[in-house]
Amino acid sequence: MNFKEIIKSIENRNFLPIYFLNGENTYFIDKISEKILDSVLEESEKDFNQTIFYGKDTSVDSILDASKRYPVMASVQLIVVKEAQHLSRNLNQFEKYFKKPIPTTILVFCFKGKKLDKRKAIGKLLSKSNFLFDFDLVKDYQLPDWILSCAKTNNLILDSKAVVLLSEFLGNDLSEIEKNIQKLKLLVLEGQTVDIEMVQKHIGFSKDFNLFELTDAIAAMNVQKAGFIAYHFGKNSKNHPLVLTIGHLYGFFTKLMKFHFYLDKLGDNQLAGKIGVHPFFLKQYKQASKFYSKSKLAQNLSFLRHYDLMSKGVFSQTTSQDEILKEMIFKIMH
Repeated sequence: MNFKEIIKSIENRNFLPIYFLNGENTYFIDKISEKILDSVLEESEKDFNQTIFYGKDTSVDSILDASKRYPVMASVQLIVVKEAQHLSRNLNQFEKYFKKPIPTTILVFCFKGKKLDKRKAIGKLLSKSNFLFDFDLVKDYQLPDWILSCAKTNNLILDSKAVVLLSEFLGNDLSEIEKNIQKLKLLVLEGQTVDIEMVQKHIGFSKDFNLFELTDAIAAMNVQKAGFIAYHFGKNSKNHPLVLTIGHLYGFFTKLMKFHFYLDKLGDNQLAGKIGVHPFFLKQYKQASKFYSKSKLAQNLSFLRHYDLMSKGVFSQTTSQDEILKEMIFKIMH
């Protein structure tokens, strides 16, 4: 089951005896565990039938002992193990319980930051029993759809540019995205469409001082605007570290190189998936491809590697970060 299917099954009270939630997407893990905590027991049942453990402060024996108790004046008891990744070395001790879980206990593991190896005994056992749920980080090209879905859930209407700006600046931090969407919901009129200016005003993104606008200017070969943004980046290097700018542009030009290679071989949706972007971004890549040939892209990638080393003190230890940035932007656009 995926995230939405798990949430729906919980809402329908189709509970499993074990939920082993694992992976880097901590937002999904938190949301599912919160949903379970809110749904399984009535408030009056929680005092005697709900237990929360923290992996770094508990033992396997304590969790197993609690799991084997019978519920008090309720049909089931709920046990949630947060920070379960701290128990990774001792998970084999749960093997017997995982093979035959107590039907009146719902046991939830929040195992964050990594995934169980399904080739090993515990991972294989949980996977075979359909108790193991993997949650990867949302890919960049999936973010716009996720943001639109989150906005819809919060009865908020976003235009396409606002969606792109949110995805560009908040990345795959889904908790931060949700928090800002809820903030926008409180600040705009009901039924009003949120545009890029509203996002900049209420969330604090400055139109001329962000990576989204810099990439847009470079893609459109707007030398004046790109230089203007680079100037302000250089003057505000604490908020705009050069290493992040270089990494972002390297990713953009790498994807643009792939775009050139697959352009005549794939349709738009397949092409977007192949280069790892949402179809909405293809317009930007089509525009940029007119200005940056494959040979120019190869040259730009070489430039970026050079300036990455230069920013770390290789070649010169006296050149300032803002001077490196301005020179780099000039070279990749000429």
